[in-house]
Amino acid sequence: MGDREFEEYVADLCRRDGCTEVRRVGGANDLGADVMGRLPDGRKIVVQCKRYAKHRTVGSPDLRKFNGTARSEHGADVPLFVASCKFTKQARAFAARHDLVVVDVDLLGFWNSGTALTALLDLDIGRSGTNRRMAPG
Repeated sequence: MGDREFEEYVADLCRRDGCTEVRRVGGANDLGADVMGRLPDGRKIVVQCKRYAKHRTVGSPDLRKFNGTARSEHGADVPLFVASCKFTKQARAFAARHDLVVVDVDLLGFWNSGTALTALLDLDIGRSGTNRRMAPG
């Protein structure tokens, strides 16, 4: 799956979970927004997607860049960073401090398997480890 396909895949998961006005906007000069839309409750969601090999990690510099544009440039109520790998401990801590939602490869698997996006938004990522698992619901 290429980068564009990964972005479309994430957009499709958003649509499946009741998001509206979902569109893929990623590309050159996207200022950190790959997918935008509205959650079922009307809040604006802005998504940054990173399709990295599973052995790689997303560090805090990527999250700092996204944090700098998600709300100020794109008007996000809910900034969501989705990755096909893990986030570093520092990245998760930064995300928790700045109210960014992060979905790593494990949570992406749950999302793909039917867990609703709204359930992922409520996780306490500041206390989670790199191998976190969702409790059966």
